[in-house]
Amino acid sequence: MLKDLDPLLLNQIRLGVMSLLVSLKEAEFNYLREELKCTAGNLSAQLQKLKDAGYIDIEKTFKNNYPLTTCRITKKGLEAFRRHFEHLKSYKPFK
Repeated sequence: MLKDLDPLLLNQIRLGVMSLLVSLKEAEFNYLREELKCTAGNLSAQLQKLKDAGYIDIEKTFKNNYPLTTCRITKKGLEAFRRHFEHLKSYKPFK
């Protein structure tokens, strides 16, 4: 029987954010935008969904008088990411 995948992680940008944060633990907004090749508006919307789910924390500060947004993966987010991929492994190719 196929296990349910996390619907939040089926979105390409959200999955990309989580993939980066799993290895980096934290990343700045501009780094994520450049790596994922998406618009600032789209990334901002997707980050908010991950934050609302408790998968990431977002910290807004200033660096040299410029806004700086830093994203960090949470324990809940790390567990959700790992579970998503464990469930994905249960999907076998059809013969």
